[in-house]
Amino acid sequence: GVTVPLISLSQPHHVLVKEIAEAASEWGFFQITHHSISEKLIQNLQKVGKEFFALPQEEKEGYANDPSNGKFDGYGTRMTKNLEEKLEWVDYFFHLMAPPSKVNYHMWPKHPSSYREVTENYKKEMLRVTEKVLEVLSEGLGLERKTLKSKLGGEMIELEMKINMYPPCPQPHLALGVEPHTDMSALTLLVPNEVPGLQVWKDNNWIAVNYLQDALLVHVGDQLEVLSNGRYKSVLHRSLVNKEQMRMSWAVFVVPPHEAVIGPIPSLINDHNPPMFSTKTFAEYRYRKFNKLSQ
Repeated sequence: GVTVPLISLSQPHHVLVKEIAEAASEWGFFQITHHSISEKLIQNLQKVGKEFFALPQEEKEGYANDPSNGKFDGYGTRMTKNLEEKLEWVDYFFHLMAPPSKVNYHMWPKHPSSYREVTENYKKEMLRVTEKVLEVLSEGLGLERKTLKSKLGGEMIELEMKINMYPPCPQPHLALGVEPHTDMSALTLLVPNEVPGLQVWKDNNWIAVNYLQDALLVHVGDQLEVLSNGRYKSVLHRSLVNKEQMRMSWAVFVVPPHEAVIGPIPSLINDHNPPMFSTKTFAEYRYRKFNKLSQ
């Protein structure tokens, strides 16, 4: 009976600030409507993503990534067992979208031919929505509007696109699309297809996120939890797979550049609120998270 927060961006500004700050504090997750991203653009984004995954395996393998050598852009597949002996069941395609100086267009799919144009248009919308959400979250902490954006690298903020494809799974009880985790991003903006599967952890329960056609899903990630000194929560979430249907999601991770130094914002710290997190570069944070070291 519990539903995740659903917030319209068209509300009066003071109401919007209150609702988003509360959702980020209590859930670390919310869905937004009236975000002004055209339905047609989202349909096109989903269409080119589906067309890529429908290509012959050999063609997809031509874009293979190699995370062990630091080559994250490209096509990957994860069929690995987690601690509970459950299989992770997902194919994915990952690449940077922004800033232009960091984008490796060689790793973007050549087919379908409209992939680049559609994705570039979507990137512009993601930059706009990111700016809006970070402004509102800054105000929710009692800070100047631009504070969080500037702490995360300003115009050098990176957007990473990850398209996840979870094939139908004959024994869904033996598999997870993605095991429980928090995102190391500051924010994750996600569009799913109509097959449900995302669950978020709240009050010692997994809560299913219902599909809403025009909603954009917003996850608070680790970097915002650190910057806000724990006021905003990085949401623990997982993905379930479906027996009959393919599930897909388009996630855009909003991350600081590797050299950005991230720690609790000084004005949020005092005798009553000592720092809860250490300060370090995002590169070091990533290294520690990937290698499961304490932060």
